[in-house]
Amino acid sequence: MRTVAIINQKGGCGKTTVSINLSSALAAKGYRTLLVDLDPQSHCAVGLAVPEEQIEQSIYDVLIGKARGEPLRLKEVLWQISDRFELAPSSIDLAAFESQMAGIMDRENCLKSVLEEVRADYDYVIIDCPPSVGLLTFNALRAASDVIVPVEMGYFSLHGLSKQLETLQVLCEQCRQKVNLMVLASMYDIRTKMGREILAELRKHFGDRMFQTVVNFNTKLKEAASLGQPISEYDPASKGYKDFLNLADELIGTDTLVHKAELVDTLEARIQSISASAEELLATIKEPRKAAAEEPAAASAATPPSRDTRTFEEKIADFYGVRQEGDTVIFSTLYPRAKTVQIAGDFNDWIPEQTPMQRAGENGKWILKLPLNKGTYRYRLVVDGQWQQDPYNENAEPNPFGEYNSVLHVK
Repeated sequence: MRTVAIINQKGGCGKTTVSINLSSALAAKGYRTLLVDLDPQSHCAVGLAVPEEQIEQSIYDVLIGKARGEPLRLKEVLWQISDRFELAPSSIDLAAFESQMAGIMDRENCLKSVLEEVRADYDYVIIDCPPSVGLLTFNALRAASDVIVPVEMGYFSLHGLSKQLETLQVLCEQCRQKVNLMVLASMYDIRTKMGREILAELRKHFGDRMFQTVVNFNTKLKEAASLGQPISEYDPASKGYKDFLNLADELIGTDTLVHKAELVDTLEARIQSISASAEELLATIKEPRKAAAEEPAAASAATPPSRDTRTFEEKIADFYGVRQEGDTVIFSTLYPRAKTVQIAGDFNDWIPEQTPMQRAGENGKWILKLPLNKGTYRYRLVVDGQWQQDPYNENAEPNPFGEYNSVLHVK
């Protein structure tokens, strides 16, 4: 049984959406899945249409009963959501859990002890943690074999990630816990330059600790949550559902039984790196552009070499995406963990083998220069056999398969 804690102390990052829909996707793939809601706000129950007034007992009762020597079996509080998918709901009582457990020995292992008793009943346990650091999150971490940190594609989320990893580092030092930690880009909107920049920074610094799957911003996900359904039930043909199926596949493929577990404190260098990237991003966004409105005399005077005053957007555009130079189109992208990256489009009859990208350097950058005539072209990237749109090209349009093709205009 693998136990996956979804942790981020920043609210609004899609943590509960990830918890619900990843659980549903795992169940759809045939795995017995339990979703444990440790957030006192009970958003998992709301998102799965479990009536609050009918929740007589919750995970709180199981945890507190265990600690007080009045055990309540976990099975007695579960709700059957679908085949192979069950929910251990939360309740507002969890807000008082930490104060009520003060002075009780081994209080940080309550959840771990409860889950050990049902180890044979499930393949996966997903834990939706509260947006705070306390005893509940510590219980989740103690029980977890894996930690997923969903990060919204915005500046403050990027900056918050460094703080989140610092917190996980402290918690792991306290309990000597080994976890397989992965960062997940969530609520990604390919149409925004900021989102593409943040994604590039995350992949640059966390290439081997980041899911290749990206959870895209999708109105269907919000609609599904408002109706109390996982996306698998609300719209199984949607891009949102495909994202979570891909995420489930990738999680299954990183089984910690064969994948070397990593102490979170070994990420210290990356914590510092991602924090520095966030500060640089903020500085470049706020830095006013240097206009050519300087005094003519000053322009003619001898000056030291000029400083690069381009915005972060302009710098990123020079490295990743697609641009035209004369009769040649240059494709650039960033996939640090990929073994092969190819391009398939209507300029090569959608045969990716004809146009492989070449790795450029050691940072995971891939590049291809292609002569193309004037016109409009649709294309997709093929990364280790997986077809996907170009994350650094904001021009995209739906295709007949319910996904998106990237669009290129050659002038």
